Amino acid sequence: MTAPLRLEPSFLVVGAQRCGTTSLHRLISGHPGVAPSALHKGVHYFDMAYDKGPAWYRGHFPLAAPARLRRGRLPITGESSPYYMFHPLAPARIAADLPGVKLIALLRDPVDRAYSAYTHELARGFETETFDRALDLEEERLAGEVERMRANPYYLSAAHQHQAYTRRGHYAEQLEALYSLFPTDDVLVLDSGLFFARQPEQYARVLAHLGLPPWQPATFEHANARPRSDMPLEVRHRLEEHFAPHDQRLGQLLGWAPSWVVPAVSS
Repeated sequence: MTAPLRLEPSFLVVGAQRCGTTSLHRLISGHPGVAPSALHKGVHYFDMAYDKGPAWYRGHFPLAAPARLRRGRLPITGESSPYYMFHPLAPARIAADLPGVKLIALLRDPVDRAYSAYTHELARGFETETFDRALDLEEERLAGEVERMRANPYYLSAAHQHQAYTRRGHYAEQLEALYSLFPTDDVLVLDSGLFFARQPEQYARVLAHLGLPPWQPATFEHANARPRSDMPLEVRHRLEEHFAPHDQRLGQLLGWAPSWVVPAVSS
C-alpha cells in the first residue's frame, strides 16, 4: 500500500556474480546521497520474483519523505542482483519498468569467476560434483533451460542460476543484450581487477555515472570473499582456452582490453 510513497530505483548493479558486487553495493550505499534498499542488497525481482508485481518491488525501497528529511534533499536508491545480467528475461523487464535507470556491470576474469562460483555453490549445497566434472556436466544441465524460461516467464531454473560456471563468463553476449535495450552511456562496465586495485579512482567513476557528488568512505573493503583451494592447473588451462574467443569479443565490444587478457607478443 505504501509503494507510491517510496523511492523508485535509479540504479541497478546487474552483475556479474562473484565479481565484487557486494563490495560495490556497500560502497554505493555508504554515499550520503544514497538511501539503500530497505531489506536486502539484492531484491531479485526482475529475475526470480517478477510475478509478485511492481508494488511488491517498490516496497523494498525507502519512503521518500523520511529519506528526504534525513538528508535535506531527495536521495537516490537502487539494488544489486548479480543474476540480472545473465537471466534471459531480466534485461527487457528492467527496460520496460525502469526507463532511464543506470546500470553497472562488474566483470572479473571469467576463469577465476567460474571457480569462485563453483566454490560458492558447493558451500551452499547447490553443487556436489568436483569442479572438473561440473564443467563436463554444464552443457547437459543447461540444455533447454533458456527455452523453458522463455516459454514460461515464471519458470525458475536451478541449473541456470547455480551451475552455469562457464556460461556466465560469456560477458560480451550479455552486454550486447543490455546495449540493445539501454543507451550505451547508461551502462557502466567495470573491470573487477582494476576496481579493487584502484578503488578510489574507480569509485569516483561510479559516482559520476550515478550523478552523485564526489565522496570517499573512510575505508575500502573487499566483502564476501570465500577461501578456496587452488584451481588445478590443467583445469585453468582448459578454461583459458574456452574463454579466449569470448574475451576477444568482449574487448572488441568495449574498445579496451580487460585486465586479465594478456596482450599477444608480436614476433
